[in-house]
Amino acid sequence: MKIITSMNILRQEIQKHKDSVGSIGFVPTMGFLHEGHLTLADEARKQNEVVVMSIFVNPLQFGPDEDFDRYPRDIDRDRELAENAGVDILFIPDAKEMYPDELSVTMTVHKRIDVLCGKKREGHFDGVVTILAKLFHLVQPSRAYFGLKDAQQIAVVEGMVEDYFFPVEIVRVPTVREEDGLAKSSRNVYLSESERKEAPVLYKSLKEAAQMIESGKMSVDAVVIKVRDILQNETSGKVEYVEAYSFPQLSPVDDLTGEVIIAVAVQFEKARLIDNIIILLNEEGKSACLEQ
Repeated sequence: MKIITSMNILRQEIQKHKDSVGSIGFVPTMGFLHEGHLTLADEARKQNEVVVMSIFVNPLQFGPDEDFDRYPRDIDRDRELAENAGVDILFIPDAKEMYPDELSVTMTVHKRIDVLCGKKREGHFDGVVTILAKLFHLVQPSRAYFGLKDAQQIAVVEGMVEDYFFPVEIVRVPTVREEDGLAKSSRNVYLSESERKEAPVLYKSLKEAAQMIESGKMSVDAVVIKVRDILQNETSGKVEYVEAYSFPQLSPVDDLTGEVIIAVAVQFEKARLIDNIIILLNEEGKSACLEQ
């Protein structure tokens, strides 16, 4: 595995691979790698000749009251995990490398951000698309891999790629979970012992939502109310939202056809957890498949 910190050296390395091999799979991360990230790398390894992973805690994604300084970091551990996962190139730039000067042109997301986490994270997805645009230009991947746990991010990225004709396929990878169903996340380390026992209720509530929708016995509004009741009664956290939308458009659900996402967010004392489930429904309202 080659570790690169300079974008100029990365460009040179990418050009070598472009000249000699086929596809490049790209896994952008903010580090503190866990099994979710490694699953993305594994999928990239299966589908591409070269796997590139980036580790960069992007300051543009964090608001003034968010946890940029607290965001967990462990570069030495990340390097070892990435190499064991079969990553060929690990790109670890610093902020000065990615943002050498004040931006003269900025990117602003207008759609798919006024719901879910985007409602309270003004500017967050502007930061996401800005850094991804830079990384996509540098890495020139055939495919880029994103976990469905951050479904709103996938929706925004797919919109950016479509709008600006980026020659990259966005690959959705199912959420990686602990044995009890909790979605793996770098922020899980901030849960107290009692909160950790409660946290699997998020996924439990989503599975019940899927069953209720598939049964055809409850409207989406009724399902949302039921999920909120479960979260409020079985966790000590504050329920920030329980919402249902079409996916990836993230628009109100008029009828139960196509992809429908049920998403939740719960704020515990020191950790904010999100989770979702995506149901693919046919024209009769019956589930054709279930994405987790």
